[in-house]
Amino acid sequence: MASSVRDSEADSSLISALVKLSQKAPKLVKSSDYKAPALPDVTITSWKLNEFKFYEVPSPFPTLARGLFTRSMPNEGGSPTYRVVARGYDKFFNIGEVPWSSWAALETHTSPPYVLTLKSNGCIIFMAALSPTKLLVTSKHSLGPVKGADMSHAQVGEKWLLKHLEAKGKTPEEFAQVLWDNNWTAVAELCDDSFEEHVLPYSAEKTGLHLHGLNDCSGAFQTQSPETVAAFAREWGFIETLTKTVNTIAEVHEFTDAVEEAGKWQGEPVEGFVVRCHVATTPPSPSDHKTAPPYPPGSSFFFKVKFDEPYMTYRDWREMTKMLLGGHAKGSMESVKVHKSKLRRPESHLYRKWVMEEIRRDKTQFAEFNKGKGIIATRDRFLAWLESERGMQMRAGLQEAPTQGETAVEKDKKFGKTIIVPVAIPGCGKTSVAVALKHLFGFGHTQSDDIHEKKGAPIFIRNVLKELQTHDVVIADKNNHLRQHREALRIAVANMSPPVRLMALNWSLVKPPAMVHRVCADRVMQRGENHQKLRADAVSRDHEDVLWMFVEQTEELADDEVDEVVEMDLEEDLEQALARAVDACVSVLGLKRPTQEEIGQALAVTRGYTPTTKMADAKKKMAEPRYFGFLPEVDLEDVITARLAHDDAPSHAKKFWEALVKKDRVAKRPHITLVHSKELPQEKDLWDQCQRFFADSSPPTFELSLGNLVWNDRVMAIAVDDVKVATQGDNDTHAEGQAFVDELEQTIKKRLHVTVGTGQSNILPIEARALVEGWRLGQSGPNVGSLALDGIVARGRIKGLFS
Repeated sequence: MASSVRDSEADSSLISALVKLSQKAPKLVKSSDYKAPALPDVTITSWKLNEFKFYEVPSPFPTLARGLFTRSMPNEGGSPTYRVVARGYDKFFNIGEVPWSSWAALETHTSPPYVLTLKSNGCIIFMAALSPTKLLVTSKHSLGPVKGADMSHAQVGEKWLLKHLEAKGKTPEEFAQVLWDNNWTAVAELCDDSFEEHVLPYSAEKTGLHLHGLNDCSGAFQTQSPETVAAFAREWGFIETLTKTVNTIAEVHEFTDAVEEAGKWQGEPVEGFVVRCHVATTPPSPSDHKTAPPYPPGSSFFFKVKFDEPYMTYRDWREMTKMLLGGHAKGSMESVKVHKSKLRRPESHLYRKWVMEEIRRDKTQFAEFNKGKGIIATRDRFLAWLESERGMQMRAGLQEAPTQGETAVEKDKKFGKTIIVPVAIPGCGKTSVAVALKHLFGFGHTQSDDIHEKKGAPIFIRNVLKELQTHDVVIADKNNHLRQHREALRIAVANMSPPVRLMALNWSLVKPPAMVHRVCADRVMQRGENHQKLRADAVSRDHEDVLWMFVEQTEELADDEVDEVVEMDLEEDLEQALARAVDACVSVLGLKRPTQEEIGQALAVTRGYTPTTKMADAKKKMAEPRYFGFLPEVDLEDVITARLAHDDAPSHAKKFWEALVKKDRVAKRPHITLVHSKELPQEKDLWDQCQRFFADSSPPTFELSLGNLVWNDRVMAIAVDDVKVATQGDNDTHAEGQAFVDELEQTIKKRLHVTVGTGQSNILPIEARALVEGWRLGQSGPNVGSLALDGIVARGRIKGLFS
């Protein structure tokens, strides 16, 4: 193919538009530059579009490509020209998520054949040609090695590519030539459990690159037919992606419903299908214009059909195991409370009993469970046990048993109406879930954030009671993070007959405080102005202070406060959170399960939601931070208690630690100081760089290696051994963050530490720095001790700290 076709005016125009948009609105579009490993003199630019904006109509982007790699081409004067080197699919949506992905719209605006391709469970890999003899292999947004990682996704993808080619007697140069001649990007899913486990396991013969696409390297989305892709996979040694072809949307609907009900296809669990077809060649009529896809007639068009089960159950088992491992480390696994929502299925009760016995029998088999290894093997062992004679006997005995913590009286208790009580902090997603549930089931919904009076609590209760007059189910949309909030609702309905059920959607804050704060602060920042009261400000960061207040004041839900608990997961996205809530509404309230299309439409409504009222912005404070530091996402009490439980832990360390815990002297918000205002102006460059990260709407996340626990009779600290830039998504890294780490390595890393606690209030935390510095130099005093922490790595960001 001629280079003049490759460097088309349309593609150059597209990339020029992305360049301008990234300069004008960096929150929408970001680019990262990489040196091509095969041609180091060539710079490859990776484009990353804000995922939250893909749902907007009209789109703010000049392309919907997810995964786009380009290079600038030599040009004698005039406007710069660009070449699209590698191109992923356009963003595609689940049933009902956008107006053009409803079953009715698909029936009207798409044309057959409809090819259902199995949704692989791994990491996407792009393979393209830099030249007729040189290849480029990338993950979704990055390429080459990632500092601190043994192998990046792109490197593992390239390793498997070479292995597939060798098995077929092909060379990389031959592969580059065919991609170059056709101007194609080969798109595959990397499925390798030895590298990275996902939900589905892969056998040895299914491990490697599952080829599922051949895309044109162009701005416009065009992809080859499944027959061409399958033939290409066979020719070049890739694993073929299973497909099924039907001729109508009705057949797609019928087939996917049958697979979802069975839970398997061709004997294996299925996460879902990507359905490939084309936009109809007949232009839409004016009345159908809003439901037509935003692509030209005849374009390649994808949509997806995803299933919730068995994946929600598998996630529950994974999280349950982590909780029990944490309890075992503290010596109190039996006291770990697993909420009823995670134990609604009889198999989950058995899993809890089984995994506790396995942890007691041989904890070494869970050595890397919290690092994402051994999760599938643990689940497979349980499923095999479930089919054994003992497992079947246990399962039969549970069929009629009440759920955990439920007495026979409670099981027979008859309720009338229901109040859904979120227990959350800002940024958890409670209002998003509430809006979606209201759309799906017609629930009553009242928000405390709509009340602008100073004493709003009594008004909120009155509003809930008013909604109960006309609805059987009402969502009391408030954080309800304090016991007095939940008690007020209980008292308000105490005399109603039949009794009113309180069903909590509980976003429990069981994760490290810095992690909770990061996740919620990111969501508050992403929603921007779209809230009645709490709106993000990148300069003042007032919203971060508000979130810390909620994190520190939240009172966890007790067993006897509500009638039903639906355990939500703070880190799950809106789609996963809604699936949990819907599951509870079906199983607890006895409501009809919504269809996939109805759930998709509810998600679309939620993403388009705007509050009806807004308070005026308060005056922003402009206080300067006292210092900047990493906030490591680590539970100090869990880590240190578990380590000091080992036989090699000195008794004086245990004694000092127990005193810190008893006196409540353990740091509530552990941090790693980078630079203090007292060090200005000498450290102005470091201060300014930290300030930039703090103000960035999408700052880098770092991995912090916690090396040794160090203590004397006054203070306890943890020495930080290493700092790396954490990968984000498919090995995407933050270039400026990496440059910062490189500089940090040469300057202050040797003194980085976490202050665990001081023995008395009059002992200043700054003593921890001197303790760690002296210990590193071998100048520890007679009362100083140390203990290795066995490779604990915590994630964290740089924050401005005010106290």
